[in-house]
Parts: sequence; C-alpha cells; structure tokens
Amino acid sequence: MEFNSKEVSPAYPSATVVLVRSADAALEVLMVRRSRDVRHMGGMWVFPGGRVDPADGDFEADPEATALTAAIRETREETGLEITADALHYISHWTTPKGAKKRFATWFYVGLLCEEQDVMVDGGEIAEHRWVRPADALAEQARGELRLMPPTFITLLELERFGSCEVIQREAPDMAPLMYAPRVTELDGALHFLYAGDAGFDTEDPAAPGGRHRCIMVGDSLEYLREF
Repeated sequence: MEFNSKEVSPAYPSATVVLVRSADAALEVLMVRRSRDVRHMGGMWVFPGGRVDPADGDFEADPEATALTAAIRETREETGLEITADALHYISHWTTPKGAKKRFATWFYVGLLCEEQDVMVDGGEIAEHRWVRPADALAEQARGELRLMPPTFITLLELERFGSCEVIQREAPDMAPLMYAPRVTELDGALHFLYAGDAGFDTEDPAAPGGRHRCIMVGDSLEYLREF
C-alpha cells in the first residue's frame, strides 16, 4: 500500500455492514472477498458495503440516514440478503488516511441476521463469501492466509471481544460509535496508522513516547496496539 502525503483526494461517503449470526452457540460474521481483478483492494476480505449513491437520499441534509440506506442497498446488491434499518447499529466510522489514491468516509453498522437466508454473490466484483468465527479469521490472517485492511482487522478484534450475538444485541444499541481518522507514517519499513489517543497522532511521529493507539502494517501482517 502506498501513500503520498502531498495528495489529498476527497473522501467519498460509504457504508459497510458487519452481519453476524449464531452458529452452534458461537458468533460468526459474514465476509466477502473482492475479486483479484478489481483495482481497489483486489483480493482483500472485507464486509459487504460500498459508496453512497444519490438515490440513497440527500447526504448533505441527513448523512447518517443516507448512509444507513446505502448500507441496506449495498448488502442486498453484494450478497442478496435483505436487512432492515432497525436491525442495524452504527458502531464506528472510518476515514481513509490522506495520501491514499482512493479515500472513503465509511459508516460501519453491525446487524444480527435472525432469519436464515442464502448468500448470493455475483462472482464479479465479489468473488466469494464465507461465514467465519472472528477468532478463526484473525488466526488465518496471522498465518498469512487471509488478507485484511486495518478497519476489517480491528472490527474483527472487537467482535471477538463481544463473544456472542447476545452480547452484541444487548450492548450495540447503546454504544457510542468509535471514530477512526488515522494519520499514516512509516517507521523501520512498517506503516503506522496512528489513531486519536496515540502519543504520535498530533505530530505524526510514530516514535513519540507515550500511549499507543495504532495499527502497524508490514506487508499483509497487522498488529493493533491500544495501550494508554
């Protein structure tokens, strides 16, 4: 992944849905793999989602409602699954760092899929799908078998912390959405995505002494630090 700090492209509004279900008393999350032929994030495993369209509503007047409509539409288009607004809870917001060629300002929603539905991907932009336990996905990522970007990686860590769909149903409605607007810099050959609260966030100095709130990327390897 390359960043050019002198380039500041616009961040397009988008929405992502983190769908979970109970399977054998365990939490599973739906992930989809982008086709390797797609230029943006080709081959990456992500959650269903995409850009906000004009048909989704008046984004300037009501960005959250418009993003929610986009989340439902994108889920239907990418997976064939029908979900409703009352099943989704806004849990985080991610803005792509400055310097990336394509930037997005993305609303992340979590939702429990209560009714059994068949997932249908188009085999084009989305090559395949799977339901997977967060711990298993993280283990595969650690072995280099699953390509993830920091937002997906950190969201999986949060899902692992929840542990069950029941906990998500109980806690998600009252959660304050977490805001991530990383500043990316390089140190010793690794990309450091610095988040608010990190000692180096304001100065963009990854070596600054103090607390850590960052994701470190070396190739496809990821490590998340939240130490205050």
